[in-house]
Amino acid sequence: MLALHVLFGLLRLFLSNKAALVAENVALRQQLAVLQRSGRRPRLRNWDRVFWAWLSRLWKGWRSVLVIVQPDTVVRWHQAGFRLYWCWKSRTTIGTPRKSRIIRDLIREMFRHNPTWGAPRIRAELRLLGYEVAESTVARYRIKPRKPPSPGWRSFLANHADQIAGIDFFTVYTITFKVLYCFVALSHDRRRIIHLNVTPNPTAEWTAQQIIEAFPDDTAPRFLLHDCDSVYGVAFRRRLGGMGIEEVITAYRSPWQNPYCERVIGSIRRNCLDHMMIFSEDSLRRTLSEYVRYCNESRTHTSLEGNSPIPREVEPPSKGRVISVPFLGGLHHRYTRVA
Repeated sequence: MLALHVLFGLLRLFLSNKAALVAENVALRQQLAVLQRSGRRPRLRNWDRVFWAWLSRLWKGWRSVLVIVQPDTVVRWHQAGFRLYWCWKSRTTIGTPRKSRIIRDLIREMFRHNPTWGAPRIRAELRLLGYEVAESTVARYRIKPRKPPSPGWRSFLANHADQIAGIDFFTVYTITFKVLYCFVALSHDRRRIIHLNVTPNPTAEWTAQQIIEAFPDDTAPRFLLHDCDSVYGVAFRRRLGGMGIEEVITAYRSPWQNPYCERVIGSIRRNCLDHMMIFSEDSLRRTLSEYVRYCNESRTHTSLEGNSPIPREVEPPSKGRVISVPFLGGLHHRYTRVA
């Protein structure tokens, strides 16, 4: 009713010879309507603001009859409407254009299949599939920034990585609470897992045999990092001496001095063993063998320029569509192209 009443008054404003009197009547009636529907304090609606903004443009004497608000308020309303109008008039698209739907769907699929992956690994997978995207693009899809690695060991190992290997043990419990010991040997140059084996009873002789299997022929490194565990006994040290390997024993309770082995053990637990149950020694050996194959041939590393320990070739879109190859029953995937 109020809107019709106001429109009727405006019509009279243009048709009547007494335009000023009509405008005054319309203005006073509008204010009375505001006071009637409000309580102690007048409450203005958007329509009221539009009405006074337009009336200030059509009638010069609008200030003399305005009592519920200050004239400066009406001027501000009009200026705000002017700004909104020109913002709408000059609207443009801000920021970089969105990536294609194929890339966006592929990033979401990688997050869904691999919840433990971070932005660098997903970006590396995309680059190996021929999609060049920035980490900021991947960060739009629920990614948390990673802390930068410590530069201390990085600068040291850059000069000696091809001559250093690390070994360590870690324990795994079966479904019957039996303790199994896993031996892992890691090459520092490409973070490649050289050897991994399982035993329920580790001895110095068994560990020495693992060194022979890990470094056959002339592939032995110059330095071998390990802790001061008693399993590295006389037989083990005699074997290292015969192969020309120099021991580098870390300090007591200082796992950070053998960081890459500790990191790969943590990755094995977080990305593999924490998601499945181990039934026996053979079951653990098969599971770890498949994870080692995935880790060496498929898993990307930031320190390796987004590639795997055994380098993968970049596959451009011309090679065909993207498919996923599951590992460990679908716990992890490798993305490749097929014709």
